[in-house]
Amino acid sequence: MNLQTDWTLNDTARRRDAFYAASQRKFVPFKEPMVFKKGSMQYLWDVEGRKYTDLLGMNVCISVGHSHPKVVAAAMEQAQELTHCTTMFYHPVPAHFAEELAATMPNPNGDIEWVVHFTNSGSEAVDLAMTMARSFTGNLDLLALRSAYHGPTAAAQSITGISGWRHPGMPGNVAFVPDPHQYRGIFGENAGAQPYLDEIERTIHAATTGRVAGMFVESVQGYGGIVEMPKGYMTGAAERVRAAGGLYIADEVQSGFGRTGDHMWGFEADGVIPDIVVMAKGIGNGFPLGAVVARKEIAAPMADKFMFHTYGANPTSCAAGRAVLQVIKEDKVRENARDVGAALLERLHVLKDKYPVIGDVRGRGLMLAVEMVKDRKTKEPDPQTTAAVFEATRESGIILSKSGAYQSCLRMVPPMCLSMEDVDHVTDGLDQAFSRATG
Repeated sequence: MNLQTDWTLNDTARRRDAFYAASQRKFVPFKEPMVFKKGSMQYLWDVEGRKYTDLLGMNVCISVGHSHPKVVAAAMEQAQELTHCTTMFYHPVPAHFAEELAATMPNPNGDIEWVVHFTNSGSEAVDLAMTMARSFTGNLDLLALRSAYHGPTAAAQSITGISGWRHPGMPGNVAFVPDPHQYRGIFGENAGAQPYLDEIERTIHAATTGRVAGMFVESVQGYGGIVEMPKGYMTGAAERVRAAGGLYIADEVQSGFGRTGDHMWGFEADGVIPDIVVMAKGIGNGFPLGAVVARKEIAAPMADKFMFHTYGANPTSCAAGRAVLQVIKEDKVRENARDVGAALLERLHVLKDKYPVIGDVRGRGLMLAVEMVKDRKTKEPDPQTTAAVFEATRESGIILSKSGAYQSCLRMVPPMCLSMEDVDHVTDGLDQAFSRATG
């Protein structure tokens, strides 16, 4: 068997178009295809040798840097010894990793026992958390936010509030509440948390049995357009959901592992202690891995039935995950995300002053967004200009993504090793892209 790879762009595009399913053929960012051949920390190179600054982190999966030497070395060392060991057998690497992940969870009084269930992906982690919440509470109804994204599996789609991600045949028992969006929320700009907390109570009363299994909240919405939860919202939501018999489930798939800068986990910004936390993407820095971390008593009822994720505790991926935690600590990755993100956000505000098409810039740490509008007063989304600016960023040597319920946001979630030196290149490149697209 010939395993030689043809790296030419045209040949790769031909094979993809011929043999990928339609769903994957459509899901490409730029009008013209591109093939990446190499990555190093915050940079990518295509097959023609052109260098790009990666502001996408391969959909937030690259947390500490492309091909980070410590992560690669840890995974290679494990793969050469034993590439895979099924979860039903004991292996020290996932066992150590579970202990280390549990240690990152809040435990102010020392009385919470956190346990870990490894999965293959974030979507599987979300599915498992849904089952776990329903098993523990005995209730079926779940709450989610209207612009939430929790994954493409049927169950995860059912709590995803963006129509473009929802396919026919999803399971039910889900009620959606308004996003506490401080720019375009239903209660106007900077309305705070309270009116949206009142909506949770109304929704529980009107759209559920009055008893719920739980509520899923992205601590910072990712595909929804980088929407932070206002102060008091996460703690208030947890109080209301628990009063209705449910659990507070924090989705940290995109906002976790120090990406928001101030904390390891996005939910820590509001002081809430979740009942269940789902995580993935940056957990393995590109190696496929996800996890559900839950209070021990909440996970316990799952033992009544068989639950298994084939590659969930894969020792090679878990070795990479252990190295990620080590790099975050030793290289002060979270602190870098905080400082570089603040500098980049400041420069994005300058671009907003320059280009009227920019309605809002927002975010925290290295989880940032620029939202485009046709009119700043009406805030009508402008996906056409967003697409034009997005295409122009390629010419500037920048890779990012479009997001938001209307595809009117540019989402920036780079590897957290992005440096202060990169800020000038990124903002100059964005400036050029806006100028080409709107001039």
